[in-house]
Amino acid sequence: MDQRLFTKNFALLVLGQASSLFGNYILRLALSMYVLEATGSAAVFAGILSAATVPTILLSPLGGVLADRADRKKVMVALDMLTGMTVLWAAVLLSAENAVGVIEILLVMLSVLGAFETPTVQACIPQMLSGDNIIRGNAVVNQVASISYLTAPLLGGILYTSFGLKPVMFASVLCFFLTALLECFIRLGFQSRAYGGTIWSMIKEDFFSSIRFMTKERTDVMKMLLLAACSRFFVMGVSLVGLPFMIRAVLGLDAGYYGGAESALAVATILGSAAAGLLTGKLKNGRLSFALAAIGVCMLPAGAAFLFPAGTGVRYAVLAASFCGMQAAISMFSIFAVSVIQQNTPDHLIGKVMACTSAITMCAQPVGQMVYGFLFDGFCEAVYLVLIPSGAAVCLIGLCSAGFFRRMEERRGLAIGK
Repeated sequence: MDQRLFTKNFALLVLGQASSLFGNYILRLALSMYVLEATGSAAVFAGILSAATVPTILLSPLGGVLADRADRKKVMVALDMLTGMTVLWAAVLLSAENAVGVIEILLVMLSVLGAFETPTVQACIPQMLSGDNIIRGNAVVNQVASISYLTAPLLGGILYTSFGLKPVMFASVLCFFLTALLECFIRLGFQSRAYGGTIWSMIKEDFFSSIRFMTKERTDVMKMLLLAACSRFFVMGVSLVGLPFMIRAVLGLDAGYYGGAESALAVATILGSAAAGLLTGKLKNGRLSFALAAIGVCMLPAGAAFLFPAGTGVRYAVLAASFCGMQAAISMFSIFAVSVIQQNTPDHLIGKVMACTSAITMCAQPVGQMVYGFLFDGFCEAVYLVLIPSGAAVCLIGLCSAGFFRRMEERRGLAIGK
């Protein structure tokens, strides 16, 4: 009999993630608006955000060790309680004189806590679910994140405009405390693993065991991780840098058009996540190359729109449609890629492996943004010279990876048959 997807544990996890993500999104929106109003500089907030990502990247391996060594339920409850208390502390201390400094410290502390929370949550899904339900579960979590991202800016903006920063922070605190309360009712098995050495030797041994697993024992897991990071490099660089640049600077359209495109991309992400859940039985590992190649295919019409004569409205419509297709495809591929890594990693290593996945993909995003920033600046009069080669490169990567995905599916089938 197939396992039910929405078990009590998984339902509680999803509800908790919905509350946590919503609180996170409204908080970051309000903080960004406040800093922009206080300093008048987007560069200041961009610098603060960039500095705040460093702890997550550096501490993710420690978060993976904690996820594999400690009771995951207790870790999630403690982290969400600490997150709520941290935001509450910042709200109490915040004043007009120290606002920027307090916000910077707050974002760094949230980044530290996020380094431990992300691998723990990702390690819980394969502990709660099994088989194809892992893919469906990741798809549901991704949909929840996308819906929160779509609705939180609107509600958070209204709340901030009407009441100011502190009420938004207090609302965020309630969201984190609600998440911690929901997680208290989750039931996960936990078996303590004894270790005779020091805590530093344990961390070192755990870290190198995960590296050995990915580089020697299961190199296919590392290859899947690198493909996921590679796809993020192209998509995040083109969408986060290229889309606003092409709409505002190349087409000369106002911010409303960019806002409309962003909303459409959020809807496309939700649809891509839903498709991943529906196609779980059909889009197996052996066919994942199609999803990866589809990302590149969707870039080609966007480039062609600037290569051939066309009006501004036509180019905007083609651009929006192409990027929506690309967003849906990357959503599907990312869900399957993460699920495959989870399915092929033993429970005692999954937290550390997911931490490595998170850290590597997180590093790929800013690198992609920097590279495409230079490319779009250099080819501002001929952006098709950026889009078409990028699309062709992703298509080629997808087609060349077909054999790898097929062999990985065959290996999984043999393992299940034993």
